[in-house]
This record gives sequence, C-alpha cells and structure tokens, in this order.
Amino acid sequence: MSALSELSRLRRRGAPASKSPAERNDGKAALFFLGPWFIGLLVIVAGPLAASFYLSLTDYNLLSSPTFEGLANYQALLTDAQLRKALQVTFTYVFVSVPLQLAAALGLALLLDRGLRGLAVYRSVYYLPSLLGGSVAIAILWRQIFGTEGLVNQVLWWFNDIQPFFHIQTQGWVSNPDTALGTLMILNVWTFGSPMVIFLAGLRQIPEMYYEAASIDGASRWRQLLKITLPLLTPIIFFNLVLQVINAFQTFTQSYIVSGGSGGPVDSTLFYTLYLYIQAFTNLNMGYASAMAWVLLLIVAVMTALNFFLSKYWVFYND
Repeated sequence: MSALSELSRLRRRGAPASKSPAERNDGKAALFFLGPWFIGLLVIVAGPLAASFYLSLTDYNLLSSPTFEGLANYQALLTDAQLRKALQVTFTYVFVSVPLQLAAALGLALLLDRGLRGLAVYRSVYYLPSLLGGSVAIAILWRQIFGTEGLVNQVLWWFNDIQPFFHIQTQGWVSNPDTALGTLMILNVWTFGSPMVIFLAGLRQIPEMYYEAASIDGASRWRQLLKITLPLLTPIIFFNLVLQVINAFQTFTQSYIVSGGSGGPVDSTLFYTLYLYIQAFTNLNMGYASAMAWVLLLIVAVMTALNFFLSKYWVFYND
C-alpha cells in the first residue's frame, strides 16, 4: 500500500504545472503576430503553387474554364524546339555571366579591402548597379548604349578615327544574334554590387594574424591570396554562387526590353522566363506556361542541390 501511495506522489510531482495567465497570454500574442505570416504563406505561396500545378495539367487560355488533360503539357515540352533554344540560351547565360560577375565582385572587394579612404562612398557607388540592373530604365539605357548609334559605337568610331590602321568593325550589338546575348551578360556582370558587398564583409572576418604569420614565413601576396584568402572565403563564394545562379535563371526584364518582348534577334535572347511569358500572355496558353514554370522550379532545385553536393569538395569551414 505504501508503494502505491509513493508512486502516486511521484506522479503528482512529475505532472506538468499549469501555465500561468501571463504565459497563456504570451502564446496568444505569438499566434496573433504569426497569423499574418501564415495567412500570407497560404494565400500568396501555397495557394498559387497548388493552382499552378493544377493548371499545368489542363488546357487553359484565360478566357474559358480549364480542361483537364493530364500530362499532355509536359509531353509537349519534350518536343518543343523553341523551348530547347530557350534552355540553351538560359544555360549559356548562367554558366558564363555568373562566374564573370563573381570574379569581378571578388576582385573589386579585394581592392576595396585595402583600406581606401571614403570606403563607404565607393561601396555605395558600386552597389548601386545591383539596385538598378533589373529595372526597365536600365534595360532601355542598355539597348541604347549598344545600339547602332549608341555609346559603344561612338567610342569605336572615335578610336578608328585616331588610328585608321587598326579598324574595329561597328555594328548594332543588340540587333546581331552573335552579340545580343553577350550584351545581356555584360549587363549582369555590371550588377556585381550585391555579391561585392558580401565578399567585402567576408574579407573583414579573416583574422589578420594569418597574414602576419604568412608574411613572417616569406609568403608573397599572391601566395597569401591562394592559400589564406580564397580558402577561408569559400563559404562566402558558395553563398554568392547559389544566390546568383538562382537569380540568373529568373532573368526576364533585360531580355524583354532589349528584344522588344520577342527574344530576338533569331531567338538569341530568348530566355526561359521570356518564353514562358510569351506562352502565357501572348499565346494565352496558360496551362503550358504553368508546366514550364514547374520545370523551371525543378531545374533551379537540381542546380541548387548540385551546388550543395559539390560544395563538400571545395568549400572549407572552420571545422
């Protein structure tokens, strides 16, 4: 009998104490402040995602009710020659412009990290293109700069005038299928401000004692860069790489403005997102465009997963 009473006493002792009114009010306050986020998640994210996936299985033209067709849109993607061209253009843009952009950002961050006067001013000036690079105004300006009578050709004309022996051919850079995509790559490289600021913050976190020890051992600045700076900066490089790859796959405004919404000339600037827009709002093929959107989501997810998988071979953390 005594054992049973002791067990009952221990159970009562281990029972959780009831929450005070203040603790219950804290829980209600947390739910109150989290409520808008949960509503936004359902209405802005989860709801449209579910609707997009359903529409990808239908024939829908925005003017009539969607008709369920199963996987017909996804099967049509496999035989779409223009879609393959859009994928080629997009992957070329990502694999060329993103490494160049990160290289420019890192190089400039290394220069700014040397203790220049007015560093805050330089940092703000170089960051400005990242804020403006995706805007319509900058895309229009870029089209004018690389046009037949744009700033680039005016500089080349001046250069040809002062030395006629080495003549450089001028052209409409955005109207030539061989150079149109290159102008958009230059625009993406020009928007290096955001990764540059992140690189600069990463450089400031590297302990100075490593460089002092290397200098005592006689290591040159180039060797310090290869053996100290870059290895310790690889987590920041990886972070910037993942972000910029995702952003590059979503590039739309620049191609739309420069090509006039057509992806020309000869589909040389037909980015995947622009072709998706054309299918959805020009051809009113919303079901097909929804299927394209899910394929783009899969591509970005695979590229991100691949970056994380490969990171274990070249990214070095403190541990």
